[in-house]
Amino acid sequence: MAMVENNVGVEGASYGNRTPDLSRAEKNGGYDGDMRELVDLLSKLNPLAEEFIPQPNRSPSFIFNGNGSFANNNRRKKNNFNQGKRRLNGRNIRAQQEDSVRRTVYVSDIDQQVTEEQLAALFINCGQVIDCRICGDPNSVLRFAFIEFADEQGARAALSLAGTMLGYYPVRVLPSKTAILPVNPTFLPRSEDEREMCARTIYCTNIDKKVSQVEVRMFFESLCGEVSRLRLLGDHVHSTRIAFVEFVMAESAILALNCSGAIVGSLPIRVSPSKTPVRPRIPHPTMH
Repeated sequence: MAMVENNVGVEGASYGNRTPDLSRAEKNGGYDGDMRELVDLLSKLNPLAEEFIPQPNRSPSFIFNGNGSFANNNRRKKNNFNQGKRRLNGRNIRAQQEDSVRRTVYVSDIDQQVTEEQLAALFINCGQVIDCRICGDPNSVLRFAFIEFADEQGARAALSLAGTMLGYYPVRVLPSKTAILPVNPTFLPRSEDEREMCARTIYCTNIDKKVSQVEVRMFFESLCGEVSRLRLLGDHVHSTRIAFVEFVMAESAILALNCSGAIVGSLPIRVSPSKTPVRPRIPHPTMH
């Protein structure tokens, strides 16, 4: 009984400050009397009272779902806004990737001795080259590359260089179907010493998760030369791992490019020149 009084009292205070008189319901005693009093109270509320008129450009904080429950309307609107924002961001990313693809060419049949600097120099007269990636081809002793220009005109001009001799082979140049994945600028070389380190470093992908860091080191040292530093990386999301392998000699890194396609563990690895040096790990300060 006290609960009915409290609930109805709150409602009465909210709608026109009408505090119900429950004396009759108490005299009648019983549930039916209470309900009749409550129905009588609600029937006297004015639907046009100020409390019932939604404020301009506002909607109720909670809406009735029709299944006996209420939903937070503000939360739904916020989620819709976030979803719309994600869709907009997704469209922007796709548009940027499509623009990058149009500014990129695919170059194949590249001599093993050709460096990224030499390859980029071949296309320098077509337009500004903003990125160049040479990759190993597991099905060929030759390699392929992606070259991204600052604009589409540069990429179109680059197509005319198909058949140009570079090293001992004529290169093939086609429009690219993929964009170059950008490198985090914080990982790029910051000094001449780090650029020299990059010349001695290779980037290896598609490494079997069962292969240990010691086994990766032994593989490259047995075929290419002494390894000075190796960083093997992986996570629980991807089914394979990657590695950055720094050699003592730059010639060893060039030899390692020929290992692309070799089976390590149970998978063929992919090897390409590294854009980033393998920096020594900074030890975390110990807490006292």
